[in-house]
Amino acid sequence: MTKVFPNASFTVGDAISEKPQQLKPLPSTQTGEEAILTVWKKSLLFNCYGFTVFDSKGDLVFRVDNYMEGKKGKILLMDANGNPLLSIRRKKMSLGDNWVVYEGETTVNPRFSVKKSINIMNNKCLAYVNDGSNNIVYDIEGSYSQRSCAVHDDKRRLVAEIKQKEGVGGVALGTDVFRLIVRPDYIGMDCAMALLILLDQMFGSQKR
Repeated sequence: MTKVFPNASFTVGDAISEKPQQLKPLPSTQTGEEAILTVWKKSLLFNCYGFTVFDSKGDLVFRVDNYMEGKKGKILLMDANGNPLLSIRRKKMSLGDNWVVYEGETTVNPRFSVKKSINIMNNKCLAYVNDGSNNIVYDIEGSYSQRSCAVHDDKRRLVAEIKQKEGVGGVALGTDVFRLIVRPDYIGMDCAMALLILLDQMFGSQKR
């Protein structure tokens, strides 16, 4: 089987039924350098759907083990040890595909909200990210189905990207294993991961 990450012990097709060992969390310090994460669209828990995310050293940094709950309106992004980082909830009583992201498992003072773009004049834009004052702070362009997306801030700086990941010999690993490249001086890595999860909710079963 193809290795998801060369230094990690997980391979595509594995299913882990026990709680994973305590692994170090993603460093929170900002170094000015981009962080390159490997995203595996698979839960570490047996018979669950989700995401498993490794850093450039092959260490587990993010987990999503309750992905199917997203269809019911809630997804929980966790660190390597299973501690809740962000709650991603579908916005109730709203037109279109709208989501709100909260710290931890709270439901007050949302950190940001994300709305699927329906602007026919700009078909490159996939979604907009708004802060608590309803100002657009990020926009996302590209094609999620091709794992080729770019996140720009309100100054049009590239702050995060989704790209295909290549294995040995330059062969793409497919749409279930790909890269998330984050520039942490401009966007939090947990925020970037939340945006990726929401793109999967909005476009995971579509061609765009």
